[in-house]
Amino acid sequence: MLSFLSVTQVTNQVTNQARSTDTVVLINQGTDMAESRKIDRWVEGFPFLRALEADQFAKLAKVVQFPVLEIGQVAYQQDWECPNYIMCVEGRTRVYKTSGAGREVLIYKVEGGGTCVLTTQCLLSNSNFPAESVAETRTELAILPKSHFHKFMAEIPAFRDYVIADYTRLLGMMFSLIDTVAFATTEQRLARRLLAEAAERRVVDKTHQQLASDIGTVREIVSRHLGDWERKGWVISNRGQIQIVDKSALASRQAQ
Repeated sequence: MLSFLSVTQVTNQVTNQARSTDTVVLINQGTDMAESRKIDRWVEGFPFLRALEADQFAKLAKVVQFPVLEIGQVAYQQDWECPNYIMCVEGRTRVYKTSGAGREVLIYKVEGGGTCVLTTQCLLSNSNFPAESVAETRTELAILPKSHFHKFMAEIPAFRDYVIADYTRLLGMMFSLIDTVAFATTEQRLARRLLAEAAERRVVDKTHQQLASDIGTVREIVSRHLGDWERKGWVISNRGQIQIVDKSALASRQAQ
């Protein structure tokens, strides 16, 4: 009887160990599958990765990380160091500047398939982040640590070409922003922001204050323009939402 119990105990121990090993294997397989899906989505969002040689891509894939920002979570604050090259896989962050008086002005937004031009500028010039950035939606990122970024820039021509071309394109967008802020009226900036935010949905899920922050003005001016457009039948203003009724009318205001 004692011998039988001993065998049973050993058998149970072996079985438990096997189950434990199987569990570890399953967990590792699940982790590997989850990581593989993240890498697949990263490549889908940034097609230039497909053009890399296998060994070059393996170097990037070995060090890439996939952090997630929840809505409202801060990505960067003014003067923070930039420890990573950032690629947005999904979601949207808002990059903005705050004046000494507390007024905000939108600089640009980073969406899926995009990078942050100010972060790239910081990495290339070894400077700190000159603005603030916050997640507007749940945002999934792919990040490459700074030390590896500089190594890849030196050793992988296709990666370097992408970074420089993308940086140049985003700089062009920055100059367009300067033109808008310097030469467009508040009404034009508001019309452009509504049309850009609404896209095909014809709905902008923002408050008057949020729109004011986006275009660098105060809520009262935004409310005045929206009230005027609502009386003309161009928009319908609800709490936290603007519905665009006459898109062509708004387009005419942005072009004036």
